[in-house]
Amino acid sequence: MEKILKIAIASVQIPFITGGAEIQAISLRRELISRGHEAEIVTIPFKWYPPQRIIDCMAMARLLDLTAVNGQKIDKVIALKFPAYYLDHPDKVCWILHQHRQAYELFGTPYGDLHQNDEGRRVASEIMRWDNVLLPKSRKLFANSKTVAERLWNYNRIRAEPLYHPPIDYQSYRCESFEDYVLYPGRFDSIKRQHLLVEAIAKTRMPIKVVLIGSPAGEYGENLLRTLESLDSDNRVQCLGIVDQERKIELYANALVVYNGVYQEDYGYVTLEAFFAKKPVITHRDSGGPLEFVRHGENGYVIGADPQEIASVLDELYCDKLQAARMGQAGNELLKQMHIDWNTVIERLLS
Repeated sequence: MEKILKIAIASVQIPFITGGAEIQAISLRRELISRGHEAEIVTIPFKWYPPQRIIDCMAMARLLDLTAVNGQKIDKVIALKFPAYYLDHPDKVCWILHQHRQAYELFGTPYGDLHQNDEGRRVASEIMRWDNVLLPKSRKLFANSKTVAERLWNYNRIRAEPLYHPPIDYQSYRCESFEDYVLYPGRFDSIKRQHLLVEAIAKTRMPIKVVLIGSPAGEYGENLLRTLESLDSDNRVQCLGIVDQERKIELYANALVVYNGVYQEDYGYVTLEAFFAKKPVITHRDSGGPLEFVRHGENGYVIGADPQEIASVLDELYCDKLQAARMGQAGNELLKQMHIDWNTVIERLLS
């Protein structure tokens, strides 16, 4: 009989913000409990500005004591996110969602901030030093995706095993039809690049529509909404805001294609959700994580981050919905071949 373990899932939480990291932690906890283990999520608050606050959060993680609670031993820690993965435990497994990206692949780009002043550059250097020293002390080291594992090797010369997991309710995704709209789920953010799709729709020859779902809060989202108000787009772009899971699955089920225009994504659920719904995916050559799944011309399109290229692909699919169906089916078959399921994940994390 398998031993019942008391497992702490260690991560961080930016107050009032919920995203893929929180979904992953909640899903992991649910899957561990369903297999008879005791599991709890332990988070520390995280603030990244000014840069010195990052160092404070790193120190907070080192001070965490998760060896026991109320006199009972915590058998294992599964650490997910910077800087929670710095905590010390005799049986700590890291399943890294990503490192602090502003110190690595976003450093020096328009999406980064630490390169902008001396304090930020000092903090970036310190983050890399801590990663180099502390991450190899984990009993096992996994990454959320091949993209994250490659970053860890390229920047730190630390090896991690890619370990994919499915999105929440993945077995509920379905395909019903191929209507005349492209779907893009995700919070509005410059790194998600919703503006590329909005600009593309004005360049299409066919009357395809855009449906955006996700929170528009923040400067980028507010600017994009103002842009849409000023465009004469014949109401071809719909911003539905945050929708419930049932509505989200319905939108996937009837989309013609799913767009995932992110810049250097770690993993991202959008691509997997699309393929579970048997929909093709449009992504870009600099999109990172989606490139581990999207095969150009087979289950989607990998193109330049250019509105005209996006428009051309949208027109092509609008005129050939059988091609969209073939590509979506190919994406679904790929996920089956890759065994992206929780049984595989739990087995590796607890082995």
